[in-house]
Amino acid sequence: MATLTSSVGTSFDVEKIRQDFPVLHQEVNGKPLAYFDNAATTQKPQAVLDALTHYYTQDNANIHRGIHTLAERATAAFEHTRETVRTFLNAPSAEEIIFTRGTTEGINLVASSWGHTHLQAGDEVIISGMEHHSNIVPWQMVCEARGATLKVIPVRADGSLDLEAFEALVSSRTKMVAVVYVSNSLGTINPVKTIIDKAHAVGARVLIDGAQASSHLNIDVQALDCDFYVFSGHKIYGPTGVGALFGKREVLEAMPPYQGGGEMIKEVTFEKTTYNDIPYKFEAGTPNIADVVAMKAAIDYLQALGKDNLAAYEHELLTYATQAVQDIPGLKLVGTASEKISILSFVLEGIHHFDIGMMLDARGVAIRTGHHCTQPLMHHFGLEGTARASFAFYNTTEEVDRMVEGLHRIAKLKG
Repeated sequence: MATLTSSVGTSFDVEKIRQDFPVLHQEVNGKPLAYFDNAATTQKPQAVLDALTHYYTQDNANIHRGIHTLAERATAAFEHTRETVRTFLNAPSAEEIIFTRGTTEGINLVASSWGHTHLQAGDEVIISGMEHHSNIVPWQMVCEARGATLKVIPVRADGSLDLEAFEALVSSRTKMVAVVYVSNSLGTINPVKTIIDKAHAVGARVLIDGAQASSHLNIDVQALDCDFYVFSGHKIYGPTGVGALFGKREVLEAMPPYQGGGEMIKEVTFEKTTYNDIPYKFEAGTPNIADVVAMKAAIDYLQALGKDNLAAYEHELLTYATQAVQDIPGLKLVGTASEKISILSFVLEGIHHFDIGMMLDARGVAIRTGHHCTQPLMHHFGLEGTARASFAFYNTTEEVDRMVEGLHRIAKLKG
C-alpha cells in the first residue's frame, strides 16, 4: 500500500488503518475490492462491529424505564453516545441532540414539526439546486400544505452556489433556509456560515444537511450558529439506520412532538397527554439502541485518528485521482469547484454511466452510478446521471490506479 504524506505534515499509514476494516479484504469478481462508494455508505471498523456484538451479547435491554442491571447498562451506553455526539458537533448541551434514523428523518422531523407550526401562506423556504431529494421533498410537502413558496439557489457551471442569486432571494418572507454543507454528487463544500448569517439577518431559521460533511470536516454548530444540523451514522463509519439532529434548545422546546407513543410523554390520560422534555419529546418508542451505541464507537474511532489528518490525506487522494483521469479520452468531470471533499463525479462520452459502473465492478472497483438522489442537479447539467467515485481515508493510490486503468479500457470501447 502507498503512504501519502499529508499537507499537515504527518505520515498516514493506510495499510495499518485498512486492517481495521474487515470488509475491505475480499475479492469481487476475482479481483481485490477497491471500494469507492463512500458517499453512499462508509465501511465499518472492527471497533464498531465489536460494539454491536457487545451490546447484543452483554447489555441487550430496553432503556430508560428499567431498574435492573442490563437496563441500566444499556441506558448508560445510549446516553454516552448522546454526549459523544454533543462533543462531535460542539453543541451546547446533550439535550439538544435527538437520535433519528438518519439525515432523512432529521429533515422530515424539522419540516413536519417546525414547518407545520411556523410556515404560513406567503412565507418562503429557500433550498439550493444541489440538494439531495431528502432536503427537497419534505420542504415541498410542507410548503404545499401550508401555502408557502419554495425557492432555489442556482448552481454555477463549476458546481458552486451562486451566492449573489441567494442574496437576491432572501427577504423578509424567508422563514427557513435548508442547504447541504457538502454536495453528495459533486463534493462541493458550500459556504454555509455565510448563508447562515445572511438568513439570520432577515430572521430566518437555517437547517444544515451535514450527511456528507460530518466525516470530512470539523463541525462546530455553535461557531456556525445554525438552528438545526442533521447527519447519518452510516456516513461516518457507523451503522445504518441511525443518525442525529441538533437543534437549538429554544427552537426545539417551542416545537410540537413529531410522533406520539412511549418515551415522549410525561403523563397520559384519555383526556389529555403532557409531553416529555427535550430530547425525549422527539424520541417516541423503543429506539435503535444497538446502532446508537455503536455510533459512539465510530465517532471515537474518527476522533482518535484526527479529522485534520483524515481530511488532508483524502484531499491528497482526490488531487491524485483528479490528475490521473485528465488524459482519459472523452472523460469530463462534473463539479470542479475550488472547495471540494473527496468526490470525483464524471461522464465518459459515448458510454452510459451504468455501463461504466458495471465494467468497473467486473474489475473489482465499486463506484456509484445514476442521479445520486439529485435529479434536479443532474437536469441542470443536462445529464441523466454520472459515475461517481468517492474516496475515504482507507483508500489508496494503487486502487485509484486500478480505476483509472479500467476507465482507459472502457474509453477505448466507444471507438
